[in-house]
Amino acid sequence: MASVHIDLTSNSESLQLPSLNELTAWATAAVGQRRQEVEISLLIVDEAEGAELNRQWRNKSGPTNVLSFPADLPPELQLPLLGDLIICAPVVEKEALEQKKSLNSHWAHMMIHGTLHLLGFDHIDDDEAEDMESLETGILAQIGYPDPYQDRE
Repeated sequence: MASVHIDLTSNSESLQLPSLNELTAWATAAVGQRRQEVEISLLIVDEAEGAELNRQWRNKSGPTNVLSFPADLPPELQLPLLGDLIICAPVVEKEALEQKKSLNSHWAHMMIHGTLHLLGFDHIDDDEAEDMESLETGILAQIGYPDPYQDRE
């Protein structure tokens, strides 16, 4: 298993945030054997900041659940920095309610989803989406969480 370090900053007023230990465990599960050592910068935001960052970086209005920014370092640097994640706590909380999922399980899914993006996985086309969803589902199952896509039509 990888050694994962998360540099956590929270700008959120949510009282329902997971612990640093939980966030680290979820990222570690996503990294698995892919890397030996990983550093992730994680920023947890509320809706206004999330919407601004989503507009700035994706040219989309409103906040989204997770934004990922893989590190683009020259290979000769050999640093463990995987990249930056931004998670919007109110969006995660709202989605968990709407999708009738436990908040903890949805946070786990968002952390794993974002970490996989940092590792180079994507869901732009249908094949990539299917592969990434399968990977997420498998990782979540390994750590005791249900399939996040099971109730989707």
